[in-house]
Amino acid sequence: MATDVDIKQLLEAGAHFGHKTERWHPKMAPFIHSKRGGTHIIDLAKTVTGLEDALAFLTKTAADGKQILLVGTKRQAQDIIRATAEATGMPFVTERWLGGMLTNWNTIGGRVKHLKDLESRMETGELANKYNKLEVQRFQEEIEEMNRLYGGIKDMNSKIGAVFIVDIVNDVNAVREANKLKVPIVAIVDTNADPSQVTYPIPANDDAIKTIQLIADYVKAAIETGKASVKKPADKEDVAEQPRIVTPQA
Repeated sequence: MATDVDIKQLLEAGAHFGHKTERWHPKMAPFIHSKRGGTHIIDLAKTVTGLEDALAFLTKTAADGKQILLVGTKRQAQDIIRATAEATGMPFVTERWLGGMLTNWNTIGGRVKHLKDLESRMETGELANKYNKLEVQRFQEEIEEMNRLYGGIKDMNSKIGAVFIVDIVNDVNAVREANKLKVPIVAIVDTNADPSQVTYPIPANDDAIKTIQLIADYVKAAIETGKASVKKPADKEDVAEQPRIVTPQA
């Protein structure tokens, strides 16, 4: 079911405020309503359309059982993206984007496997039994540092269905890797960004915490709606096993 976006909420969140006019990207022209005090004002009617299209795609992606990688490494977005990802069970990146997170999964996956192995050995007490306290402390520090970098993608599949990015200028490497692999990108696109790099651009202020939170809330709802419609294998079996009712002939 399509999500109706409230333009009044976008206005109250300051989603229409773009960057200074001298910092604009010409390809954002179709999404700009006007100029005010040297600042570009985004056309919120275009924001509504872009957001609704993006949400419909995210709902379908989640309904197909595919993962959506949520990316927001700028300070304003980190806590919001982490909370959204944890609430929806999706992978996320809120620290520095490490080169190859998508394009070199063999190497990144190896680091994730090492992290999981260390965590397992720490949990079972194997490391404590085998090493002294100082060495165990160093293992713990390694686990914490690796979790900072890889914790959000520990359960990510090698092939994901989409990427949601808060700021495509700040996380340009995520954009490049997703485009290289032809992974659809949903992203907030401010007036200083190139919307042609994004599959589903959402023209909006990517700096305001209220705007990021509002759009993240819509994304969360779209993912939850999609996940709720996923048919479990057991459901299919139950349907298949139902006997066919034959009406007795008179």
